[in-house]
Amino acid sequence: MSERRIAVIGDGKMGQAIRQLAVEKGWKVTAIVGERESAGGKGITPSALGDPEVAVEFTQPDAAVANVVASLRSGVPVVVGTTGWYDSLPEVMRIAEETGTSLLWSPNFSLGVNVLIELARYAGTLMRTLEDFDAHIVETHHTKKKDAPSGTAIAIAKAASDALERPIPTTSVRTGSVPGTHDVVFDGTFEQLLLRHEARDRRVFAEGALKAADWLIGKRGIFTMRDVLELPTRK
Repeated sequence: MSERRIAVIGDGKMGQAIRQLAVEKGWKVTAIVGERESAGGKGITPSALGDPEVAVEFTQPDAAVANVVASLRSGVPVVVGTTGWYDSLPEVMRIAEETGTSLLWSPNFSLGVNVLIELARYAGTLMRTLEDFDAHIVETHHTKKKDAPSGTAIAIAKAASDALERPIPTTSVRTGSVPGTHDVVFDGTFEQLLLRHEARDRRVFAEGALKAADWLIGKRGIFTMRDVLELPTRK
Protein backbone atom coordinates (compact mmCIF):
# COMPACT_ATOMS: atom_id res chain seq x y z
CA MET A 1 0.00 0.00 0.00
CA SER A 2 1.31 3.45 -0.88
CA GLU A 3 2.21 5.91 1.84
CA ARG A 4 -0.83 7.67 3.32
CA ARG A 5 -0.68 11.48 3.45
CA ILE A 6 -2.24 13.38 6.33
CA ALA A 7 -2.33 17.01 7.46
CA VAL A 8 -2.85 17.81 11.13
CA ILE A 9 -4.77 20.99 11.94
CA GLY A 10 -3.95 21.86 15.53
CA ASP A 11 -0.56 21.66 17.23
CA GLY A 12 -1.75 21.10 20.80
CA LYS A 13 -1.40 17.87 22.76
CA MET A 14 -3.86 15.96 20.57
CA GLY A 15 -2.37 17.27 17.35
CA GLN A 16 1.11 16.26 18.47
CA ALA A 17 -0.14 12.83 19.57
CA ILE A 18 -1.70 12.25 16.15
CA ARG A 19 1.44 13.43 14.36
CA GLN A 20 3.64 11.10 16.40
CA LEU A 21 1.35 8.11 15.90
CA ALA A 22 1.00 8.78 12.17
CA VAL A 23 4.79 8.82 11.77
CA GLU A 24 5.08 5.58 13.77
CA LYS A 25 2.55 3.93 11.46
CA GLY A 26 4.36 5.05 8.32
CA TRP A 27 2.10 7.92 7.27
CA LYS A 28 3.52 11.05 5.68
CA VAL A 29 2.56 14.11 7.71
CA THR A 30 2.31 16.81 5.04
CA ALA A 31 1.71 19.68 7.47
CA ILE A 32 1.00 20.61 11.06
CA VAL A 33 -1.05 23.79 11.08
CA GLY A 34 -1.10 25.63 14.40
CA GLU A 35 -3.36 28.46 15.53
CA ARG A 36 -1.03 31.15 14.17
CA GLU A 37 -0.72 29.48 10.77
CA SER A 38 -4.43 28.73 10.41
CA ALA A 39 -5.33 32.40 10.98
CA GLY A 40 -8.99 31.69 11.59
CA GLY A 41 -9.17 29.34 8.63
CA LYS A 42 -7.58 31.76 6.17
CA GLY A 43 -4.29 29.88 6.32
CA ILE A 44 -5.92 26.54 5.52
CA THR A 45 -5.14 26.24 1.80
CA PRO A 46 -4.15 23.29 -0.42
CA SER A 47 -0.54 24.48 -0.48
CA ALA A 48 -0.43 25.07 3.28
CA LEU A 49 -1.82 21.58 3.89
CA GLY A 50 0.76 20.04 1.55
CA ASP A 51 -1.57 18.04 -0.70
CA PRO A 52 -2.81 15.51 1.87
CA GLU A 53 -5.35 12.76 1.27
CA VAL A 54 -7.09 13.69 4.51
CA ALA A 55 -6.84 16.24 7.33
CA VAL A 56 -7.50 15.78 11.04
CA GLU A 57 -8.71 18.79 13.03
CA PHE A 58 -8.19 19.07 16.81
CA THR A 59 -8.24 22.70 17.93
CA GLN A 60 -10.68 24.81 19.97
CA PRO A 61 -14.45 25.29 19.60
CA ASP A 62 -14.09 28.90 18.44
CA ALA A 63 -11.66 27.91 15.67
CA ALA A 64 -13.05 24.58 14.50
CA VAL A 65 -15.77 25.74 12.11
CA ALA A 66 -13.50 28.07 10.12
CA ASN A 67 -10.79 25.40 9.94
CA VAL A 68 -13.16 22.66 8.81
CA VAL A 69 -14.91 24.83 6.23
CA ALA A 70 -11.56 25.96 4.81
CA SER A 71 -10.40 22.35 4.55
CA LEU A 72 -13.60 21.31 2.79
CA ARG A 73 -13.38 24.24 0.37
CA SER A 74 -9.79 23.20 -0.35
CA GLY A 75 -11.11 19.81 -1.42
CA VAL A 76 -9.51 18.00 1.51
CA PRO A 77 -11.60 15.43 3.44
CA VAL A 78 -11.52 16.23 7.14
CA VAL A 79 -11.87 14.29 10.38
CA VAL A 80 -13.00 16.59 13.19
CA GLY A 81 -12.22 15.83 16.82
CA THR A 82 -12.89 19.27 18.29
CA THR A 83 -16.13 19.51 20.27
CA GLY A 84 -18.26 22.44 21.39
CA TRP A 85 -19.15 23.69 17.87
CA TYR A 86 -22.08 21.45 17.01
CA ASP A 87 -24.59 24.30 16.75
CA SER A 88 -22.88 24.97 13.41
CA LEU A 89 -22.94 21.33 12.31
CA PRO A 90 -25.90 21.69 9.89
CA GLU A 91 -24.11 24.50 8.03
CA VAL A 92 -20.82 22.58 7.91
CA MET A 93 -22.65 19.50 6.61
CA ARG A 94 -24.25 21.64 3.92
CA ILE A 95 -20.83 22.90 2.81
CA ALA A 96 -19.45 19.35 2.77
CA GLU A 97 -22.28 18.31 0.45
CA GLU A 98 -21.90 21.46 -1.65
CA THR A 99 -18.17 20.93 -2.17
CA GLY A 100 -18.47 17.19 -2.74
CA THR A 101 -15.88 16.60 -0.03
CA SER A 102 -16.14 14.25 2.93
CA LEU A 103 -16.63 15.06 6.60
CA LEU A 104 -16.28 12.73 9.56
CA TRP A 105 -17.07 14.13 12.98
CA SER A 106 -17.26 12.55 16.40
CA PRO A 107 -17.31 13.82 19.99
CA ASN A 108 -14.90 11.01 20.86
CA PHE A 109 -12.64 8.76 18.79
CA SER A 110 -12.07 6.17 21.50
CA LEU A 111 -13.40 2.83 20.33
CA GLY A 112 -14.49 2.00 23.88
CA VAL A 113 -16.47 5.22 24.31
CA ASN A 114 -18.43 4.55 21.15
CA VAL A 115 -19.33 1.13 22.55
CA LEU A 116 -20.28 2.82 25.86
CA ILE A 117 -22.74 5.05 23.99
CA GLU A 118 -24.45 1.94 22.60
CA LEU A 119 -24.43 0.26 26.02
CA ALA A 120 -26.02 3.37 27.57
CA ARG A 121 -28.71 3.29 24.89
CA TYR A 122 -29.44 -0.40 25.50
CA ALA A 123 -29.39 -0.01 29.29
CA GLY A 124 -31.82 2.89 28.96
CA THR A 125 -34.18 0.68 26.99
CA LEU A 126 -34.07 -1.99 29.71
CA MET A 127 -34.45 0.57 32.52
CA ARG A 128 -37.30 2.49 30.90
CA THR A 129 -40.04 0.87 33.00
CA LEU A 130 -38.04 0.62 36.24
CA GLU A 131 -39.21 3.74 38.05
CA ASP A 132 -37.08 3.01 41.13
CA PHE A 133 -33.92 3.88 39.17
CA ASP A 134 -32.73 7.40 38.44
CA ALA A 135 -30.08 7.96 35.78
CA HIS A 136 -27.29 10.52 35.70
CA ILE A 137 -23.92 11.04 34.02
CA VAL A 138 -20.64 12.23 35.51
CA GLU A 139 -17.81 13.29 33.21
CA THR A 140 -14.32 14.19 34.43
CA HIS A 141 -11.60 15.91 32.40
CA HIS A 142 -8.40 17.91 32.84
CA THR A 143 -8.62 21.54 33.91
CA LYS A 144 -7.78 22.89 30.44
CA LYS A 145 -10.84 21.40 28.76
CA LYS A 146 -13.08 24.35 27.95
CA ASP A 147 -16.46 22.87 27.01
CA ALA A 148 -18.67 21.44 29.74
CA PRO A 149 -20.39 19.10 29.59
CA SER A 150 -18.10 17.33 27.18
CA GLY A 151 -19.30 16.47 23.70
CA THR A 152 -18.99 12.82 24.68
CA ALA A 153 -21.20 13.28 27.74
CA ILE A 154 -23.80 15.02 25.59
CA ALA A 155 -23.77 12.09 23.14
CA ILE A 156 -24.08 9.53 25.95
CA ALA A 157 -26.88 11.49 27.60
CA LYS A 158 -28.82 11.74 24.35
CA ALA A 159 -28.49 8.02 23.66
CA ALA A 160 -29.64 7.04 27.16
CA SER A 161 -32.34 9.70 27.52
CA ASP A 162 -33.84 8.85 24.13
CA ALA A 163 -34.11 5.24 25.28
CA LEU A 164 -35.42 6.15 28.74
CA GLU A 165 -37.79 8.74 27.27
CA ARG A 166 -36.82 11.24 29.96
CA PRO A 167 -33.95 13.73 30.45
CA ILE A 168 -30.74 12.77 32.23
CA PRO A 169 -28.70 15.28 34.28
CA THR A 170 -24.97 15.56 33.69
CA THR A 171 -22.29 16.65 36.15
CA SER A 172 -18.96 17.99 34.84
CA VAL A 173 -15.74 17.84 36.85
CA ARG A 174 -12.52 19.59 35.78
CA THR A 175 -9.48 18.50 37.75
CA GLY A 176 -5.82 17.59 37.31
CA SER A 177 -4.75 16.10 34.00
CA VAL A 178 -7.49 13.48 33.52
CA PRO A 179 -7.72 12.54 29.80
CA GLY A 180 -11.39 11.65 30.17
CA THR A 181 -13.66 9.54 32.38
CA HIS A 182 -17.38 9.04 31.73
CA ASP A 183 -19.78 7.35 34.15
CA VAL A 184 -23.36 6.40 33.33
CA VAL A 185 -25.14 5.72 36.62
CA PHE A 186 -28.50 4.07 37.17
CA ASP A 187 -29.19 4.56 40.88
CA GLY A 188 -31.84 2.58 42.76
CA THR A 189 -32.90 2.55 46.39
CA PHE A 190 -30.79 -0.47 47.30
CA GLU A 191 -28.50 -0.95 44.30
CA GLN A 192 -26.59 0.91 41.62
CA LEU A 193 -25.60 0.03 38.06
CA LEU A 194 -22.48 1.81 36.81
CA LEU A 195 -21.16 1.90 33.25
CA ARG A 196 -17.73 3.52 33.04
CA HIS A 197 -15.18 4.35 30.40
CA GLU A 198 -11.80 5.63 31.54
CA ALA A 199 -9.19 6.85 29.07
CA ARG A 200 -5.70 6.18 30.39
CA ASP A 201 -3.80 8.12 27.73
CA ARG A 202 -4.54 10.56 24.90
CA ARG A 203 -3.09 8.00 22.52
CA VAL A 204 -6.45 6.19 22.60
CA PHE A 205 -8.04 9.21 20.90
CA ALA A 206 -5.16 9.50 18.43
CA GLU A 207 -5.51 5.81 17.51
CA GLY A 208 -9.22 6.24 16.83
CA ALA A 209 -8.76 9.47 14.88
CA LEU A 210 -6.10 7.89 12.67
CA LYS A 211 -8.31 4.85 12.11
CA ALA A 212 -11.12 7.21 11.07
CA ALA A 213 -8.80 9.16 8.76
CA ASP A 214 -7.63 5.98 7.06
CA TRP A 215 -11.24 4.83 6.63
CA LEU A 216 -12.35 8.20 5.19
CA ILE A 217 -9.80 8.31 2.36
CA GLY A 218 -11.51 7.76 -0.97
CA LYS A 219 -15.04 8.18 0.40
CA ARG A 220 -17.54 10.97 -0.17
CA GLY A 221 -20.25 11.96 2.27
CA ILE A 222 -20.86 12.77 5.92
CA PHE A 223 -19.93 10.18 8.51
CA THR A 224 -19.40 9.50 12.22
CA MET A 225 -17.51 6.85 14.15
CA ARG A 226 -20.61 4.66 13.97
CA ASP A 227 -19.84 4.24 10.28
CA VAL A 228 -16.16 3.51 10.89
CA LEU A 229 -16.93 0.87 13.51
CA GLU A 230 -19.89 -0.52 11.55
CA LEU A 231 -22.15 -0.29 14.58
CA PRO A 232 -25.72 -1.54 14.06
CA THR A 233 -28.27 0.87 12.64
CA ARG A 234 -30.40 2.54 15.29
CA LYS A 235 -34.01 1.45 15.41
